Amino acid sequence: MRTRAIARRFREVWFVGLALALGPAVCVADGSSFSERKQASQVLEASGVKGGLVVHLGCGDGKLTAALHANDSYLVHGLDAEPDNVERGREHVRSRGVYGRVSVELLSRDRLPYTDNLVNLVVSENLGKVSMDEVMRVLCPNGVACIKRNGKWTKTVKPRPKDIDEWTHFLHGPDNNA
Repeated sequence: MRTRAIARRFREVWFVGLALALGPAVCVADGSSFSERKQASQVLEASGVKGGLVVHLGCGDGKLTAALHANDSYLVHGLDAEPDNVERGREHVRSRGVYGRVSVELLSRDRLPYTDNLVNLVVSENLGKVSMDEVMRVLCPNGVACIKRNGKWTKTVKPRPKDIDEWTHFLHGPDNNA
């Protein structure tokens, strides 16, 4: 048992050293295995999303779901159609101490449980019964869908409608002109 603890501590120290050497792109602080951390880092970096609501559709055992919580700028919601996966995912999230900032729920329909234009990032290796139109419905303008197709991640950005601009100040612009 002591040997396992020493080996685990070595891996933790090694990962911290690697993260410091390579920078924040690979530093995910949830305790998932290196492969999930690396995959989460790659997805987050490729998406360009720096925070907000992240939905992991088809979350399976929850390891990637937990790893997608790179820092407190992210709120991660895992969804899966299989009750056994939901239980495994919840157990993993609890074991990593990120429950609340990361949650896992049963997806019982082909419709995502969000209002229109709410989600910043959707990550999925298999959309299942959920259509890409449904994914685009829940994404906010400039929101990103990272979907794995044929073994490769594809990035789709929801365009900002032409009749909506970016508000930078309370009353629209620095001149306070509503």
